[in-house]
Amino acid sequence: MPGGRTAHSRFKIPLSIDDGAFCSFTKQSGTAKLLRTASLIIWDEASMTKRQAVEALDNSMRDIMSRPELPFGGKTVVFGGDFRQVLPVVRKGSRAQIIDASLRRSYLWDCMRHLKLVHNMRAQSDPWFAKYLLRIGGGTEEANGDGDVRLPDEICVPYTGEDTDLDKLIDNVFPMLDDNMSDPNYITSRAILSTRNDCVDKINMKMIGRFRGEEVVYHSFDRAEDDPHNYYPPEFLNSLTPNGLPPHVLKLKMNCPIILLRNIDPANGLCNGTRLVVRGFQRNAIDAEIVLGQHVGKRVFLPRIPLCPSDDEMFPFQFKRKQFPVRLSFAMTINKAQGQTIPNVGIYLPEPVFSHGQLYVALSRATARANIRVLAVQSDDKKKKFSKQSGTYTMNIVYREVLTA
Repeated sequence: MPGGRTAHSRFKIPLSIDDGAFCSFTKQSGTAKLLRTASLIIWDEASMTKRQAVEALDNSMRDIMSRPELPFGGKTVVFGGDFRQVLPVVRKGSRAQIIDASLRRSYLWDCMRHLKLVHNMRAQSDPWFAKYLLRIGGGTEEANGDGDVRLPDEICVPYTGEDTDLDKLIDNVFPMLDDNMSDPNYITSRAILSTRNDCVDKINMKMIGRFRGEEVVYHSFDRAEDDPHNYYPPEFLNSLTPNGLPPHVLKLKMNCPIILLRNIDPANGLCNGTRLVVRGFQRNAIDAEIVLGQHVGKRVFLPRIPLCPSDDEMFPFQFKRKQFPVRLSFAMTINKAQGQTIPNVGIYLPEPVFSHGQLYVALSRATARANIRVLAVQSDDKKKKFSKQSGTYTMNIVYREVLTA
């Protein structure tokens, strides 16, 4: 969004937030002055925001506008999003906890009764596929006796159980890679999506091995805070790859695609999720070019920075990693791809999706059925159970509670 900022950056929303919280700006701050003079606030992808964050803004707006009886202090707020997509992430949360964290369970929802669940999917050139996606997103697509839905035959890469299956998917998504490595439009117009980070890392390592050029390797500096007796040796810390952190060994080549993992300079386009290509290497900096969005073509230098896992309870110690805040982006998780348009999409499902809306998000990233290829691993048990059924089946998880007012 031109001139846009992340919600947490603009509204100073605390990272750890509970019911009844406020944003961390004061009545006398520049942020408060800006919000008082604003005519309209637009919040995109609100469906994957925790309701507590929206309620914190509501509490703060009522306070700075001195109008506690009106939602958002009387300001007009437009929310964009699609509840068929992935919902807020609740670490180790149950279905009930995830639904409770969604905007649909906010006390503000009574003020939004005039809103309707409007389908805002990317324009599809194929009406049949557009209707198929609507059924997937709404959980109404016909399922077999095991609760799995059938994927269209024309988008599936046949699963044979051989090691070459993943190579076939890569060849479909990245055809003639050797001839197009230096073309940023080619590199950033395609990606392979998968469910978990370990699957994504596997694909990225396979892809960087195919990429021509000299490989540059950056190693992170890891340490455990308050560990004077060295209970956690560097070798152990180096083996950890928590969610949201770059790997200990970061392998890059010239012109390879990367994705930013932290908000470094949101005003100049360096946000979590920004996609770039590598243009040069320094000892303590990476020369990169932004290739998508409002700041396309801008050259930036990315520094090493200290990073901590966003989940403080992930380890019994405070873990800190100093590394470049990037990952390779030949492949990315389905959750990371939400909100992005990727003309050519591959979907690798070594195991079924595990949360609401993931299959819908993966299938709806592209703008045409002809540009999607899916490799879904079929377990031996399911192949035997449904041996008489032709086609490829996979799980589709939909929490219908959030699709009804």
